[in-house]
Amino acid sequence: RCDFVAHLISEATMSLDEDAVDLELEEDEVDDDEDEDEENDEEFGVEETAAEGGANTSQELAGAVGKYNAREVNDQVFEELVLVGGQAEEVQTVWKLYLSSAESREAAGEAIYAALFDAAPSIQSLFKTPRAVMAMRFMNGLSQIIGSLDDPKAMKIIVETLGFQHLDLEVTVPRVIIFRDAIIDLLAVEMGSRLTPKARDGFATFLNYVGGSYIYVRVKFSERLKLLNSSWATATKKGMDEVAMAEAAEAGEDGETVAYGDVARSAGSAGFAANDKVQDKIKKRKSSKNGWFNGKKSSTAAEKAENAKETSGSEGVNDFRNTSVPTTFNEMFMFNAAVMGFGSHTWMFEVLSSFDTIVSNVANSYRLQEECDVLSLRLAKYRGTINLGEYKAVMLASLRSLCKDWGSQHEISWSWLWENVERMIQSLMGKPAAQEKALSQLFNSMDENALGTIRREVYAKFFAIAPAGQDYFKQSTTRLHFIADRLVIMTMDIYKDPKRMVEDISALGLRHVGYGIPTDLF
Repeated sequence: RCDFVAHLISEATMSLDEDAVDLELEEDEVDDDEDEDEENDEEFGVEETAAEGGANTSQELAGAVGKYNAREVNDQVFEELVLVGGQAEEVQTVWKLYLSSAESREAAGEAIYAALFDAAPSIQSLFKTPRAVMAMRFMNGLSQIIGSLDDPKAMKIIVETLGFQHLDLEVTVPRVIIFRDAIIDLLAVEMGSRLTPKARDGFATFLNYVGGSYIYVRVKFSERLKLLNSSWATATKKGMDEVAMAEAAEAGEDGETVAYGDVARSAGSAGFAANDKVQDKIKKRKSSKNGWFNGKKSSTAAEKAENAKETSGSEGVNDFRNTSVPTTFNEMFMFNAAVMGFGSHTWMFEVLSSFDTIVSNVANSYRLQEECDVLSLRLAKYRGTINLGEYKAVMLASLRSLCKDWGSQHEISWSWLWENVERMIQSLMGKPAAQEKALSQLFNSMDENALGTIRREVYAKFFAIAPAGQDYFKQSTTRLHFIADRLVIMTMDIYKDPKRMVEDISALGLRHVGYGIPTDLF
């Protein structure tokens, strides 16, 4: 019995020892798991902190809040650009330094123009405007955008307006990148260490934003352009007028005017009055119509007498036979202007005379800009208050009456068109008078020696820009000096009488086409 009891005690002791060992092993495993969890938590916390820091660094490098950055061109959205970390101030400072380091704004623009074409010679075909003019447009556009970097809302409006003026250009992401890199490389060469990494990212970000916005405006608003063209054809009865113009061209009537209309479009010249003349001819060829304001036309004395007799015999009775319902945009506009109390606002008819050209060339930035420039000169002659919003009200009322399928998209599209045109005109309002005064003082202060210098330098500059032009100047020196003097006089006359000067310049351009002068030299 003693041996059996001892055996039981020995087994119990061994079992207790094994349980104790197992318990220790379990405790060790729990401790190890807790240590691993703590280590993982610590590592996760470090990674989380690093991720947050990386996000902040990425945002700082991107230079903007939202969907724009310094590396990619985003053409899928068009929102306000908000630069962070003082990048707007850095960009504006570098830009001012660049302008001050150049001999003049013209020289700074020429440098950008040259850098762009050196980087991509193939895009020269996109720019039909003379080099000096295009260089100044580069400068003005960039200066406007950079000056508004600290005001995202104003900048968005400026970029949309500029995008509206680039609807006819095929802006693509690769071309935006070329343009961006060319400007940044030029600034890096000119500014050196003053172009800080922050400023470089700022330039890249806003140039990506501008280029992407141009693409967005062109692609997304293409439907609006189609809607504008179709509704305008309905409102103006374009089909009838085009047939009449074709008949006039075949009959040899107004041949020069119609021909020059095409030449002016291809050369980007001022052919604004040509279309007005053709329209006048067309109206004369149409059968006599009664108008809301003109009454019934009488071509013979007998008809005039008969009309007078009818008028005297029907006092107090409205003769509705002598009126017709307006069927075209011009007629409806005049009617609505009178009904809405704007009949005495003669400036509206200056806009009306140019409105067909504006709408027809909404996708031709050069022609559209020229038309708005000339229109601003004509409006500058008006003595009184000009509220361009009033024209919009009459315009929309007239279009609603003429377009039977008018809907919300029509309202949005036409409002969008006029708002952009209004901004282009508004940017020039008040300037022609000051410019005319400055030019007058300049020319009046010149003596014969200064005028002689101008006569010589005009041709020197022209031959430097377009060497091929030398082959077409075979006149005497006296004749060349006379032409240079006429240029000075025409520069002043365009401010004094813009309507007449547009007609004169159109006729002058037509004569040069007859001489066989290439339109590239215009």
